[in-house]
Amino acid sequence: MSLLFTDFASWQAHCATTGEPLFRPVLAYEIEQKGASEADIWPGLQRAYDVMRDAVHTGLTGDMTSRSGMINNGAKKIAASPVTVLSPEFKNLVVSALGAKEVNSCMGRVVAAPTAGASGILPGVLTTIQNIHHLPDQKILEGLLVAAGIALIIEQNASLAGAVGGCQAETGSAAAMGAGAIVYCLGGTVEQVFAAVAITIQCMLGLVCDPVAGLVEVPCVVRNASAAAIAFSSAQIAIAGVDPVIPVDQCVAALGEVGQSMETRYKETALGGLANTRRGREIEKMVLVQDVNILPDE
Repeated sequence: MSLLFTDFASWQAHCATTGEPLFRPVLAYEIEQKGASEADIWPGLQRAYDVMRDAVHTGLTGDMTSRSGMINNGAKKIAASPVTVLSPEFKNLVVSALGAKEVNSCMGRVVAAPTAGASGILPGVLTTIQNIHHLPDQKILEGLLVAAGIALIIEQNASLAGAVGGCQAETGSAAAMGAGAIVYCLGGTVEQVFAAVAITIQCMLGLVCDPVAGLVEVPCVVRNASAAAIAFSSAQIAIAGVDPVIPVDQCVAALGEVGQSMETRYKETALGGLANTRRGREIEKMVLVQDVNILPDE
């Protein structure tokens, strides 16, 4: 099994034939790829999830000020805000996803799932759904395997990288992974899990990657929070039985097609979008001056 599956239809057919839950063939793939036993895989997944939880905690307790100054303890400010427009659970989701991504922007320890630029989404989604529904870690770890399977198929047929397909490929894929994991963890059917992936892609389609000053900070951090919110809304829509209309594999194909047609300046080059605004260029110049000032003397 050099590849897991080439598409979601094959994954679904496999589970229908064997009766296996979605995570099981991904677990078999991990065992084969790593040359390890099942007993070795679960502790590795637990370590990954522990790092995710730690990132959420660090984002709310540490000093999250990036060297550029663009990131400045946003998660803590939201958590402490006396005015709220969100339910406590929704606010916690936003705070958790944003905080975990701030840890990445401040050079802290994160899990790149699927990338460092989208590293706040799964931590925010999984810790929030676990807290709301009091899920055991084992169920979350199974959800991580489902998320990994989703990423593998998207990677084969589109992209996970902002430099290749724009932010739709990066935060979009992470949100799709999160939405699918939510539905799985809450006992949704295979059809509902994949519907959540399809709906998420539909909501994220076309999003450009335009990091200010070339740093994965603005707008990346707030997009992690927004993508986590889309993952939750997509999961709710899917688990209620709403038909995404466009099948998930065709949504992934659309993700790839849009990414291929997107201009280079919208693919992590800092040449377009927010990076090319007047303020964005001013920040870029300031960051370059800082870089020059910290270079060691000859």
